[in-house]
Amino acid sequence: MSYRAVGLGSTLRRNILASRNASVTGRVLVRTLAPRRLIQTESVTESASRDILNAQRLKRPSSPHFTIYQPQLTWIGSIANRITGSALSVLLYGFSLAYLISPAFGMPFDSAAVISLVHDLPGWVKLTGKALLAAPFTFHSFNGLRHLAWDSGKFLTLKGAYSSGYAVLGATAVSTIALILI
Repeated sequence: MSYRAVGLGSTLRRNILASRNASVTGRVLVRTLAPRRLIQTESVTESASRDILNAQRLKRPSSPHFTIYQPQLTWIGSIANRITGSALSVLLYGFSLAYLISPAFGMPFDSAAVISLVHDLPGWVKLTGKALLAAPFTFHSFNGLRHLAWDSGKFLTLKGAYSSGYAVLGATAVSTIALILI
């Protein structure tokens, strides 16, 4: 009978073949497959158990935090995309709700009122407001196109991710300046 065919290891084969008695073979098998370990237990109070657990937790390695890593364009772009998307959503919903509920409070909040309010603002406030609206809008738009390209399987290499990231930043800068000057 070939023990190699069954997949038994060389040590196990030696122990089985060295023994002539079936009961001894069984004991050798048990000792080989399940070595004996002595376990000692003791009863402790709940507070002592908590202290032991806390001591063990202090010795565990902690998971590294992202602040120990060098900033990378990919994760900075991802965080910025989430922040700009949230900010633009808050602005859109806030403006929409203000437009809807203003008649209930008797306050004029229509297009003519908004245009007259913006017309009366100083020039630097208008430019700052345009920049604060244009930069997140253009970044989120171009980064959304980048994500669509990733979904279609383009720019998935490290070089492609960085080149598309720099392209998004360049397009954001150019389009933000163009929107501010209009």
